[in-house]
Amino acid sequence: MQSPGNSLYLIVLLLISSTMTIAGETIAGVGSEKRDDKVAARLIAERDALLPGESLWLGLRLQHDPHWHTYWQNPGDSGLATTIAWDLPDGVTIGEIQWPAPQSLDFFGLVNYGYEDVVILPMRLDLSEDFSGDGNLKLAARVDWLMCEDVCIPGGVELELLLRVAEDGVATEFAEALDAFRHRVPKVVQGLVAKVWQHGQQYIVSLDVADSGLQIPDADLVYFSIDERVEPAAEQKIVRTGNGLHMRLTRSEFTGGNDSPFHGILVAQEDLFQLAGEASFIALQFSADWQSGRPTEIIGGLSASGMSTWGIWGLLLGGFIGGLILNLMPCVFPVLGLKIMGFVNQAGEDRRRIVLHGLVFTLGVLVSFWLLAGLLIFLRGAGAELGWGFQLQSPGFVYVLAALLLAFGLNLSGVFEIGTSAVGVGSRLTARKGYSGSFYSGVLATVVATPCAAPFLAPALGGALALPALSSVLVFTFIALGLAFPYLLLSAFPRLVALLPRPGAWMETFKQFMAFLLYATVAYLVWVLVGQLDVQAQLTALLGLVVLSLACWVYGRWGAFARPRKTRLMATLATFGLVAVSIFMGFQGDESDVAWEPWSPERVEALRAEGRPIYIDFTARWCATCQVNKRVVFSSDSVLRYFNDNKVAALVADWTNQDPAITRALAEHGRSAVPFNLIWLPEREDPIILPELLTPGIVLDALQGQR
Repeated sequence: MQSPGNSLYLIVLLLISSTMTIAGETIAGVGSEKRDDKVAARLIAERDALLPGESLWLGLRLQHDPHWHTYWQNPGDSGLATTIAWDLPDGVTIGEIQWPAPQSLDFFGLVNYGYEDVVILPMRLDLSEDFSGDGNLKLAARVDWLMCEDVCIPGGVELELLLRVAEDGVATEFAEALDAFRHRVPKVVQGLVAKVWQHGQQYIVSLDVADSGLQIPDADLVYFSIDERVEPAAEQKIVRTGNGLHMRLTRSEFTGGNDSPFHGILVAQEDLFQLAGEASFIALQFSADWQSGRPTEIIGGLSASGMSTWGIWGLLLGGFIGGLILNLMPCVFPVLGLKIMGFVNQAGEDRRRIVLHGLVFTLGVLVSFWLLAGLLIFLRGAGAELGWGFQLQSPGFVYVLAALLLAFGLNLSGVFEIGTSAVGVGSRLTARKGYSGSFYSGVLATVVATPCAAPFLAPALGGALALPALSSVLVFTFIALGLAFPYLLLSAFPRLVALLPRPGAWMETFKQFMAFLLYATVAYLVWVLVGQLDVQAQLTALLGLVVLSLACWVYGRWGAFARPRKTRLMATLATFGLVAVSIFMGFQGDESDVAWEPWSPERVEALRAEGRPIYIDFTARWCATCQVNKRVVFSSDSVLRYFNDNKVAALVADWTNQDPAITRALAEHGRSAVPFNLIWLPEREDPIILPELLTPGIVLDALQGQR
């Protein structure tokens, strides 16, 4: 039998326990707070009661320790979104998390999307009309998150929330805060006209808000991709227009095809958007015809997709100067004075007729360049459309441009000559008397001069290839005017012919000197190309340029006009064959299908914390076996598909130059040489060491845990 003192003690304990319970989970509308390491979580509601057939808003409240954060629905470069799994009674439905607008979190160049301090993630609860209960509604959920500062720690708790089934519901202490975060959930804009183009690794997005009632604030704007199409760390270019705005965004390495909506939110860093008189964040979700239209016509002043006014004038000036310099080439300059004197002899002393001959000559040059422009525009239209700035993001285009300029440079250096045979072909036409002879002289001057391709001319041609049709024709027009300008000037003032320097060896020296400006441009393009290709593709592209140089040498050595006809024919065939091989090699070097990242121990730990499989390639450029392994393994569609589908992180530890960290990592695994490849799988504590010689099957077996 218990003593009265013991009974009193038990009663006190029961009262304390009851009080704590009331202060904890059983308080309607506010769940108890539970902590896992650096984050505390609780479930809350906007009011403590509802009736069958009604709805109310719930929230998951996360409070982070200073400098710690959890993640948005798209975590960005790394991380995991917070998840919640409900255990609900019949008749209760809770919708998906309504994600408030996040903030960008920069961590040593990696940009993540998430929340610091306090965040409430709203969700809507619906209670069916036929719900029957005892007056209380108990909700249970498992919440999991990834919390990060300098390190990342998985976290999670079990939470409960009690609601009353009654009509006298009152607002909870968190109702105002929950409502504030509900207003941070982006709103979908009705009447928004949007278009998207993809060019290489860039997206161009055009938004027309004229019929949407949306007012764009004068503040910094940031686009957060929901569908993971956009690279988080890449620079965004957002330009306002009269009816909306244009955005240039960089394509994420993890994005798939263009068969799903382009989905994200637009956040103003200071003043919010005004939509229907209410400040808000903006959600953008739309599908678009990915192939229609020309972004250079849409974007206008967007510097990454269309040239500025100064850029266009600079291109036109470059074309004009290039045309002028063509007159100094050995194939043109010697006949300049003779041609003007021919105009004088035909016209006698009638200055009007002399000038008219010069104008007709200029017309011949213009028509020739317009025909050339039309041909290039037609060829460009038959293939992929280009926009300014995007052509240099295509490795194939960069390679062709570098090869073209290299050939021009070798021509200037005297390795081969082209265009001389055109003089004989057109001599009968230019020998005609009258204005027709002057017109055909202009045509012949174009045919003979163009292969010389002076350094100022080639960049203008490259730009013209990427501009809209009208702008391209304008550039070609300025090149033609530059070539024809001395003829026009000397036609108006024939006595100036006496001031021209005599043709001589200086012209050949000048021409060869100009070749080095082209070689410098080729060096720049090769530098761009190297940044777009993996190591094996870089080597293939460089060897392709060597093959092109061999083609030019073969043509110059055995294709000259003085050679026998059979020799010339064989040289021409060999030249075309070598050029074809060079182009084939250049297009083998496309963008790597695997997004390689630099290796570091810290990056490995971060990826393992995310639960991603990791492939690490310890390699060096001087290691031939390393290059063979990479070519064999990553030319396999099955390997590439597995990497993409399973988001395998590919890290490269480049040992080309001495690196103590890589040396230590090799030593930790008992190695002192490359190639060395290993795989980390989320479910294994130790890495899988691969053999020195690899095949796609070996790599796939290891990734699937079969080794």
